[in-house]
Formats: sequence, C-alpha cells, structure tokens
Amino acid sequence: MKIKPSHLFAALATLAFFAGCAAVPTGPFLPQDTTRFTLENTEKFVLLDQPAQFSVTCTGLQERTLADGRLEVVANVKNRESRRIQVQINCVFKDDLGYSTSDETPFQTLILAENSTEAVRFTAMNTAAKKYTVRVRQAR
Repeated sequence: MKIKPSHLFAALATLAFFAGCAAVPTGPFLPQDTTRFTLENTEKFVLLDQPAQFSVTCTGLQERTLADGRLEVVANVKNRESRRIQVQINCVFKDDLGYSTSDETPFQTLILAENSTEAVRFTAMNTAAKKYTVRVRQAR
C-alpha cells in the first residue's frame, strides 16, 4: 500500500496544528530548584566541576569535636583514575542551621597518585561550627 504525498502532508499538518493547541498553564508557579546550588546546603562532600566528578570520590568522612569545642573533619579523598591527578580542596564550616560561620578554609592543592586515597584534615577556627561541606574542584 502506497501513501500519497498529499495525504502524508495533510496528516502531518493536522498533527502539528493540534500539537500547537496544547494548553499552556498560567501562574502562579512554584519556584524551580536546581541541585547545582543546593548541594552545598545539603551534602557534606561535593564535587564542584565535571572533571572532579569523573576523577574523585570520597570514601569516608570522619568528624569529631576537639577538647576546645572546635569541629575537626577528615575527608578520605580517592583518585578513581589510573593516572596522577591534581585537585583543590577546601572546607566550609557552618552553624546548626547550615549558615556559614565565615570560617572557610582556603583551597589547597592535593596531588593524588594513581588509584590512591589521601586523608585531608580540616579544623574549624571557632566553636560555632556544627556542620560542614568539603568541596573539591579541578586544580587551576
């Protein structure tokens, strides 16, 4: 059975017409949230760029309160590749509610050998820190 081109065109035109008639919802709308900016508020370990997502993982986080009341965090960072890589890592300390205590460590360079794991230690500068986010990005 052969379909005439004119019938095919008519069918496609009808389909396009009805597809264009779909109802477009009108407001109000709920805000759209993206994980790109909320991960640092909800997770303790985040990878800030795609190369880091491909190359690095965290095999464990240990946290403890020191005798003077400050929070100490140790992140076990693993190179998932079979080549040596260089990343930068820091820690943002936060209060009970998740707000930054203005206690953010500077990014430090971490060189990871092939398939190796390194422990990186961070210590809060004050006793207000109760939560944290360890952040890793590709070295610049």
